[in-house]
Amino acid sequence: MSGQSSRRTVLKGAALAGAAGLGVAACSTESKLGHAEVPTPTAPVSLGTPDEVPVGGAKLYREQRLVVSCPAEGQYKAFSAQCTHAGCVLDKVEANEGNCPCHGSRFDVTTGKALRGPATVPLPEVPVRVEGGRLVAGPEAAETPKA
Repeated sequence: MSGQSSRRTVLKGAALAGAAGLGVAACSTESKLGHAEVPTPTAPVSLGTPDEVPVGGAKLYREQRLVVSCPAEGQYKAFSAQCTHAGCVLDKVEANEGNCPCHGSRFDVTTGKALRGPATVPLPEVPVRVEGGRLVAGPEAAETPKA
């Protein structure tokens, strides 16, 4: 029986080590709360016409990973639509709150502020402007020097 007893001890130890590994993995995720690398556009991104964003509301541009709000007629604010917890893209905006489908974080899409965790860091703001009758997010295009 001592052979079986040793085997059980080894198996129990392996199971506990596996469970401990999961705990370490969970802790490593917890230690990175609010620290996801959230890219913002490095070139101008055309989003469509300004009237697609309701005054007092917001529109999610999921494919472009951006969310744009319109606090007043002709005024726009844009933020990355990637959660600052783990980098998932927001899936919807309701009552000016962006929802992260991965872990349930919620963001105020008019300010970028994290409203509910696990995210604790706000969404990064992205410059946005109206150019030629279209909303354009990201940095302004570099002007070509005139000859």
